[in-house]
Formats: sequence, C-alpha cells, structure tokens
Amino acid sequence: MLRSRYFVPTLKESPADAQVVSHQLMVRAGLVRQLVAGVYSFLPLGLKALQKAINIVREEMDGIGAQEFFLPSLNPIEIWDETGRNAAFGDDMMRVKDRKGREYALAPTHEEIICHLARSEVRSWRDMPQIWYQIQTKYRDEPRPRSGLLRVRQFLMKDAYSLDIDQDGLDLSYSKHRVAYQRIFERCGLNYFIVGASSGLMGGTGSEEFMIESDAGEDRIARCEATGYAANVEIATSIPHPITDEESVSTPYELVTPEQRTIDEVTALLGVPAYRMVKTLVYITGSDKLVVALLRGDDELVEAKLMAAVGEQIFQAPPNAIPEHFNGADVGFLGPQGVQLPIYADHRLLNGRNLISGANKNGYHLGGLDTGRDFKPTSFVDLRAVKEGEGSPDGGGPLTVVSAIELGHIFKLGTKYSHAMGATYLDEHGKEKDIIMGSYGIGVGRILVGAIEQDHDENGIVWPRSLTPLKATIVPVNVAKKELWEVAEKLHDDCKAIGMELLLDDRDARAGVKFKDADLLGFPYTIVVGDKSVAEGLFEVKDRRTGERSMTTRAALLELLQSV
Repeated sequence: MLRSRYFVPTLKESPADAQVVSHQLMVRAGLVRQLVAGVYSFLPLGLKALQKAINIVREEMDGIGAQEFFLPSLNPIEIWDETGRNAAFGDDMMRVKDRKGREYALAPTHEEIICHLARSEVRSWRDMPQIWYQIQTKYRDEPRPRSGLLRVRQFLMKDAYSLDIDQDGLDLSYSKHRVAYQRIFERCGLNYFIVGASSGLMGGTGSEEFMIESDAGEDRIARCEATGYAANVEIATSIPHPITDEESVSTPYELVTPEQRTIDEVTALLGVPAYRMVKTLVYITGSDKLVVALLRGDDELVEAKLMAAVGEQIFQAPPNAIPEHFNGADVGFLGPQGVQLPIYADHRLLNGRNLISGANKNGYHLGGLDTGRDFKPTSFVDLRAVKEGEGSPDGGGPLTVVSAIELGHIFKLGTKYSHAMGATYLDEHGKEKDIIMGSYGIGVGRILVGAIEQDHDENGIVWPRSLTPLKATIVPVNVAKKELWEVAEKLHDDCKAIGMELLLDDRDARAGVKFKDADLLGFPYTIVVGDKSVAEGLFEVKDRRTGERSMTTRAALLELLQSV
C-alpha cells in the first residue's frame, strides 16, 4: 500500500478534547474520527485493527461450539416491556418511532430478542444446550460520552447467550465462555485479570468482569496481591479499620449548624470525626418509590450495592421530592429519625452509639443518636465503597484500589428473562420449565483501547502482533533516488504477492518525518531502505517494541515478516 494513496490522516498534536492516551493516539494515528459526541467513524487502519480483534473473537467463540447470528438492532418496544427493562433502562435506551407512530428500541443488548427466538423455536430438552452469539452494533444514550471509545453511544459488541435445561448446564456454558475469554484476551496480548462484579440491570445469580488496569478506566477494582482477591468496588467488601463510638447518652440533643450542610462542614464546626456522622441519602426507584440509604460520614455509597438491595434501578431523588418526608427539611439537614420510608443502613452503623445526623430541621443537626433506639433501619446491608489499605475480606493482606477498563462481562442469568417472556421447554417427563440462560459480552472496540492503553510510549502506539493493522512500514530514505525507490518498491510488491500487507511510504518528505509517523502508527517493524540496500542487499530493521535496530538480508527479512 502506497502511503500517498492510503487514507491515513495523522496529526502532530492531540485534539483538545482527547483526555486519555488511547483517544489521543487513535485520533493522531488516523484510526478514528468523531462524528458527534460518542459516535465514531473507523478509518481504514482502525478498521483493519478492529477486524483483527473480531476474527480472534469469532474463532474462539466458534471453538466452543457457539453459532453466529445477526439479530436486529431495531426492536419493538413491547418486547422490552415484557421484562420491564423498557422502564428500567430509562433514558439510557434510545427509542424511535416509525411513520405509523409505533415505538421501537435501538437495542443496547439482546436478551429479549434471544428469548423471543427461544420461545418460538426451542420446544424440548433435546433442543439444548445452545450457544448463540453475534457481533453487532449496540446503542446507549450515554449522558456523558467521553474518553474516545470507552464511553460511547454507538459501539460494536460481541454478545453471546447460552440456553440450558438446568444449573449444571449453565455452569458448564459459563465455564466454556470464561475459558474462551481468557484465550481471546491472551491472543490479543492483553494483561487482563478477572474480578467478581455486580450484575446490575442484567440480573442473575453472579457475574465476572475481565479487566485491564489503566488510569483511563472508569471502573475501580479492589485487589489483594497476597491472596488474589479481586472485585469491582460495586460489590467488593473489606475488613474496615476498627472504630470506637462514644458512650450512649440518655436522649438526643440539638446542635445549631446554620450554614453547615456537608459532612466536612459539620465535622469542622463540631470538632468530631467523620465516622460519628450519619450520612442520609435519598433515592427514587424505577417504580417511583423513595428509599433512604444510611452510611457513616467517612464512607461513600456504592449505588450498585443499594440497587442490588432495593431490587430495581435507582436514581438520586430530586430535591423537591424530599422535604415532605423529612419534616420539611432540605438536603444537608436530613436524618433517619421518624422517617416513614424504607431505610437501608450500612453494616458499619449496626450498634452505632452517640451518632450525629441532620435533625430534619433546617439549620440544625442532632447528636446522641443510637442505632435501634432513635432510628430503626429496615435492613442492614453492605453499601460502602472499600478503601485503599483496608483488609482483604478473605483475611489476606491490605487491599489496593486501581482504575481499570472493562473488556468483557459474563453473567449467569438463570430464568430472569425466560420466565418473564415465557421461554419454556418440555423436560423428559413432559413438564414445562423455564429455560436457564447465560449472557456473555465483549466490547470489541475496547480490545483496541486496552491494547493501546497498555502498550504505547511517548512516540505513539506499540501494537501487539495479533492486532497490528499492517506488518511494517517501508521507508526509503530518499524516494527521488531511483535505485533506492526500485529496491523499496520491489520489496513491497514481493510481500504483497505472498499476502503480506506493508505500508510503503512514498511521500516526498524528510526521512525524519516518515520515521515519526512510523512510530506513531506503531506497526511491529520499520524497514529502512538506504544505500546498503542497493549495494549489499541489506535492510535496516527497527523493532517498534524494543527500539532495537539491526541489519538483515532480504531472505531473513521476509522470514521475520512472515512471523508477524
């Protein structure tokens, strides 16, 4: 491929809106271009890399006996109403209407469509197990699209679904996918790790995520090096540092806090540690019910944990919906005493004594509160985010908390969707039963993001061989010099004839400019055609990963390129 004919719009500088390395380099290297926020065009080199990832995913899915489908992205909204996820997804799901006014969803995932197929076509226990998958465009109305391909509104996903007759079958299907995912990410050259995860809106009995550590990641992972414990903070637990409450007092008492609303403001005024404060947070559920979450003041709420406890989607309650349930008090002066709403309290508040909360009276807080005496939570659950340095829940060493990018997520769904949609089968005794399901996703574009975040330097991308768009760049040091050009062109043509794709930089530009572009694009090798190539048949080869340079013969060079 001639560089002058190939569309590779490289940039010297990163765009102002690109905050993470992968976004910067994918734009600078001419792999992608943004159409609107969260929607990207893949350009030729970007598409080649994406296709490499797709081929690896497809080969490993086919290897576990999965069958490839292509399901519609445009779904009648009634199907999503059957499972309740039309309401549960809320504004995250994109919806459109046809000319007759019928509403459709642009599918963010395809569990409902799989169930629709299964209830029509799967009749008997003899029809299972089945594993169905597709590589398809998905849509989510991401409220804050950013970080390039990490947080987008249109994306390419491999989603797979298993159909089984019992839990043992689901366990086997889940295990097959887990192993296939390990092979996929290993073949893509990614240093991944597996963590326990929240199932969120997907539901089910358990799930795991495949992660790569990166400062660009928007997931937070708690890990223990000593024991191997790893979990998304959405479900991670820990052994917190011990605390000691003060002794109980006979009755609660008012504290004047006229302008102090936040934990930091109140503790500074009163001179008390944050753990003595009760943090009162109000949420509204997908079914428009208010619920209250309580934590100690030094803890942060994990909304996924509250959502798991409540059993449905949650959103922060609008300020104007709160005062009527808290004696007219505004946010900043709320407390749990006397509140007639479901109250979910974190475990660290169990047996709490002499605590301080809002007084449900603007300008005041209340001291001397004891859990159980002055407020009675509906239930105690784990709600808090673990902290760096706390003990691992398995009794090992301290936890570290790192940022990570999610590459894939696998779920044991059970009968959540099949039961809601009537996807059943007849067992060997003729009894009707719900199909047992699993769901397994990979963000294909995230494979490229992960590879670039993991392997880059100050000069550009360093592609793993399995994902590199092309094998090498050929750089004649002087294209105007006929002898050099003829050697470079012949090498390019010979490689092309045996199916090897290389980029021949035929531009009339300084060699330094070409070398900078070669480093930016990140192909495994840069081949320099100079005077020795003409006189002695030798080529200078630069290894992009190590930076090492060596002189090699034509035969050895072709052998090297065939190994990529």
